[in-house]
Amino acid sequence: MLNEVYDHTKKQMSKSIDALKKDFSTLRTGKVSTNIVDHIKVDYYGTPTALNQVGSVIVTDATTISITPWEKNLLSDIEKAIQQANIGVNPNNDGDFIKLFFPAMTSEQRTEIVKQAKGMSEKAKIAIRNIRKDGNDKIKKLEKSKDISEDESKRGQDEIQKITDSNIAIIESTLSTKEIDILKV
Repeated sequence: MLNEVYDHTKKQMSKSIDALKKDFSTLRTGKVSTNIVDHIKVDYYGTPTALNQVGSVIVTDATTISITPWEKNLLSDIEKAIQQANIGVNPNNDGDFIKLFFPAMTSEQRTEIVKQAKGMSEKAKIAIRNIRKDGNDKIKKLEKSKDISEDESKRGQDEIQKITDSNIAIIESTLSTKEIDILKV
């Protein structure tokens, strides 16, 4: 019974860390990445569709992303979606494709992005703590219903804390890696 609680807790915490890594991938670092435009949705015949589903999105150099739509009539819709997404650059439409030119980041921008990363990691830590609380509640419920002894309950809660501590450490190391990546010029 306790192993089921541990497994569930580990699985949920792992999902939180995966979500954090996905959030981190949207942050801009020294060189651009197509992840910056992953969240942008284009109105494709009345359906909000991911940008990479209506055209090819490639990084042409360290500061440029090129978007080539599969249908030429989507150029203006893609341009509008990028402007509404407010990613810090204006799209350049040349009639065949759209280019996004990202200027070199200033130290203030880098510091601001590090703050965003810290905020994201703090949310992930809160999620991990909530999962810990759920795991501990399940263990206490098992103890209350006499399915496990008081000693087993204590050991179970200690194990949940160990799982929590290791996941918090993963978040910290992921954050410090991302921080180095952001601040690297």
